[in-house]
Amino acid sequence: MSSYGLLGEKLGHSFSPAIHKQLWDCDYDLIPLPRDQVDDFFRQRTFSGINVTIPYKQVACETCEHVDTKAKAIGAVNTVVNQDGILYGYNTDYDGFLYCARRAGIDFADKKVLILGNGGTSLTARNAVADNGAREIVVISRSAAPSDNSELSSADLTVGITRNCPLRFDTYDRLAAHHCDAEIIINTTPVGMYPNNYATPVDLTLFPHLSGVVDVIYNPGTTLLVHTARSMNIPATCGLPMLVAQAAYAAEYFSGRTFSDEDIERVYKKVLAETSNIVLIGMPGCGKTTVGKALSETLHREVVDVDTLIVEREGRPIPDIFATDGEEYFRRCETEAAKIAGAKTGVIISCGGGLPTRGANHFPMLQNGRIYYLDRNLEKLATDGRPLSQQNKLTDMYAKRHPIYQSLCHRQISVAEGNLPQMVNEIMEDFYENIGD
Repeated sequence: MSSYGLLGEKLGHSFSPAIHKQLWDCDYDLIPLPRDQVDDFFRQRTFSGINVTIPYKQVACETCEHVDTKAKAIGAVNTVVNQDGILYGYNTDYDGFLYCARRAGIDFADKKVLILGNGGTSLTARNAVADNGAREIVVISRSAAPSDNSELSSADLTVGITRNCPLRFDTYDRLAAHHCDAEIIINTTPVGMYPNNYATPVDLTLFPHLSGVVDVIYNPGTTLLVHTARSMNIPATCGLPMLVAQAAYAAEYFSGRTFSDEDIERVYKKVLAETSNIVLIGMPGCGKTTVGKALSETLHREVVDVDTLIVEREGRPIPDIFATDGEEYFRRCETEAAKIAGAKTGVIISCGGGLPTRGANHFPMLQNGRIYYLDRNLEKLATDGRPLSQQNKLTDMYAKRHPIYQSLCHRQISVAEGNLPQMVNEIMEDFYENIGD
């Protein structure tokens, strides 16, 4: 084992090793341990520094000989430094959370804040929000806490290092009646996290005064909650900037170096690019398959063709689906396939020409993707094996679809004969330079 790593119970695929490697070229291990081995791990102290995640942050807080003020107020340690056998505990999630909110332009000062969830990240968020001037914090969970009493008054509890912000607890079924005046919503629950990408914890239309949404989930890159907020012109962010920032602040304790906001942004964009999809849209026969294959060969990424996925799931060709069950049935199949493809990360997705015409397919493509519209001269479009291209006039179809493609895409790419290398380079340059913007 290296001197640094991440301790947790079930770590799965973690971004942390890659983040620390990019920040300060550190060998960094994942340390998945069952609860009955954690005490012995801390007793042995064979590490120089570790990050700690669910469910051992409280154990770390209780184990460290020295715990800093923020970690002590939160009751959780996510960063442990071993100095000559003495363990020092810190909570860099606190500053990572604030970095994430600040980056999105979200200000907590004098705001009523709803925090969804009552776990460890909720503890971090409520202290950070209180210390940054929130007027009132209400923690929402399935059953009111700490004593199942949803009628706790503002004077019953306070929170924050200075203990000066009123804190209340309530339940989801009382949101509409008692908390529609909320100005900030913070989601610390797993609702909307992969693989349940198409769930959302609350209906944002209940809150007409919202000025910000923070979702600590980082897979998918954009949750349905954040997507909905942005569609309502509400500043919103998911949790990947928080993940990178807290790692950078932990690395400062480990390495003795200082990492700037520019360092954090550089690593954030690199991780985001590695996990984001390149999504190709355009008219049938515009070249999505050819461009996707060329991108795959250059970037060594899997190509997911939505039409191919439909054929695999249905066990029959697309013309047969149209002939037997009609276009409406095909579109339902297409939406289900889009949801499967869009939930993947780090792939190239080739979409059928009609996929963008249905609003239900937009979030599946946007959640992890940057979208490129391949715009090709109608006379050059292939029509073989494409039922709608043969049945309808391409000019009419293009007139309807072109504005939709343009409004949905991040970049429009002109397709001309013989310019495949140029198109591939244009897509790659845009993707790596502008991802996350």
